[in-house]
Amino acid sequence: MSSTPPRPGPATPGQSAPLSDILLGAAKALQAVLAGTSLTDAIAKTPAANRPAVQAVSFHVMRQLGRARAVKQALIPRNPTDPLLDALLLVAFALVVPGDGLEQAAGSAGAHYAPHTVVDQAVRAASGQPSLASYKGLVNGSLRRFLRERDAIMDGLANNGEATWNHPSWWVRRLRIDYPDSWQDLLRTANRQAPLTLRANRRKMSRDALLAAFQDQGIAVTPAGDDGLVVLQPRPVQQLPGFAEGWWSVQDAGAQLAAPLLQVKDGMRVLDACAAPGGKTAHLLEQADIDLLAIDVDAMRLRRVDENLARLGLTARTMAADIADVDAWWDGTPFDAVLADVPCSASGIVRRHPDIRWLRREEDVTRTAVLQARLADALWRVVAPGGKLLYVTCSIFPAEGARQAEAFLTRHPDATRLPAPGQLLPSPVSAPPGEQHDGFFYALFTKV
Repeated sequence: MSSTPPRPGPATPGQSAPLSDILLGAAKALQAVLAGTSLTDAIAKTPAANRPAVQAVSFHVMRQLGRARAVKQALIPRNPTDPLLDALLLVAFALVVPGDGLEQAAGSAGAHYAPHTVVDQAVRAASGQPSLASYKGLVNGSLRRFLRERDAIMDGLANNGEATWNHPSWWVRRLRIDYPDSWQDLLRTANRQAPLTLRANRRKMSRDALLAAFQDQGIAVTPAGDDGLVVLQPRPVQQLPGFAEGWWSVQDAGAQLAAPLLQVKDGMRVLDACAAPGGKTAHLLEQADIDLLAIDVDAMRLRRVDENLARLGLTARTMAADIADVDAWWDGTPFDAVLADVPCSASGIVRRHPDIRWLRREEDVTRTAVLQARLADALWRVVAPGGKLLYVTCSIFPAEGARQAEAFLTRHPDATRLPAPGQLLPSPVSAPPGEQHDGFFYALFTKV
């Protein structure tokens, strides 16, 4: 970090507003997350001109929130009663606390701002809000004290697990139990920015042709898996060649394993359960000429499936329904292949959605596991004899993966487990871009 404060002008892609406005926007987004709203939905309410910069800062804050909380607690033991003030302080602390060494490599917003610039602009953000103006002295004083006493304050947090790992204590404890030899690597990886990975739309362009099209425009990419490309310098997807033409979809390399595992063939009747936002739906349709029904309980999210398929030039039947209520949506004709991408903690995709760790509670894992079993049992009813069901979660917690698969076999003696990756852990920080993927669990069953 530079010792000379730069002008508070653009410092992250897309930033044009003063940094004070960006900090305030990130504080409002954080306030919403702490109240239970996803960061994606919170940022969508940000003015469009500020959105890229607010998102960059907000992602950094989510990855440093445990440390920022601990520092704020050390300096301001009594929690501010104004939630926006509390969020603004957390945003500012997250930008000035020392990180874990990955910020520069990951292009994190925290690497762009000198500490004294953050202090100045946080005070300015407070001064510009009627409800916060009287607290500008608190903002200024606490941040400046941290800069003066940073080493001593950070030393005092050495035994604070949430500050060390920037994850809730329950999350850290659970990983230590489930992965005694690799829990630290999993937590470090979760705080690394994920690569921008695309999947070529075979209906329109091969992966090699897509690679050549990107290289012709001077965009550095590297292959990933059978159909994937990693864009080495991420940028807004609308600026990449072939977006409007439907040449590709954004999809993590780990998620790209789902459709090929089902080995769909022309003429098959296929069900994609819990289909939104439609990445796996599209991939199935790109594999073969199939009769596909895509169902999701959320009608609004199902619209995204329709939009994505339209851009890619693909067609499927879509239906808003509760998968567990089979009699309400099933016509009685069994399916040759069923993709059960069931709801989960999403603990495997924290790199892409760093707010997830702060939105989840430990009891959510148990509650979601019960739902997963109910959905898997319901979907088994609609699988044809000789057909397949692929159980998928984007989780790394065994309660949502390996234990579910074992229990499913116990409940269904007519099920045989076929080869599948099982638990796929997120790639370590050291993995090359073309080998990077998120965390997923895959179990494939056939009905005998």
